[in-house]
Amino acid sequence: MTPELPDGPFDVIYADPPWSYRDGGNPDGGVDHEYDTMSIDDICALDVPAADTCYLYLWSTVTHVPEALRVLREWGFEYKSQAVWDKQRLGIGHYWRGQHELLYLGVRGDVSPPPTEHRRGSIFREQAGQHSAKPEVVRTHIEQAHPDARKLEMFARDGKVGWELWGDESPDSKQDTVEAWL
Repeated sequence: MTPELPDGPFDVIYADPPWSYRDGGNPDGGVDHEYDTMSIDDICALDVPAADTCYLYLWSTVTHVPEALRVLREWGFEYKSQAVWDKQRLGIGHYWRGQHELLYLGVRGDVSPPPTEHRRGSIFREQAGQHSAKPEVVRTHIEQAHPDARKLEMFARDGKVGWELWGDESPDSKQDTVEAWL
């Protein structure tokens, strides 16, 4: 049974989808052994509870650029920009040893950029932590840029005061696996 997404609408959606690397031809599945993943079609099919005017912050690895742009479009957002997280350590990779991830910004409706004082550089330089954990500085930036917004973190792994959470690893989750969602 698919767990219900929280009732919307939300003004800000922050998402780190559990991308499947089997879709990309990796027979070992990449991170599929670390946590349950979802196919691109299943991610795109989610009924995201976004407001008519909404910001989407969407994480992707460099191997999933086309998929991330597809998710952004299929969730009803227009691509606006991206930032880079420099993990400050070398990772794995076939062509480059990746040490960064991408954070896409999409918008829906008639939105304005944050006030000038809340605009920051496009590179977040933060040491990587445990597998797949994102730097806290990004959530802090989102909070500063959108202080009065109703915020949803999709595919959440840990809690943040003032955010609603949805995901199989979030503190509020009653589900054991992403597969149970489908």
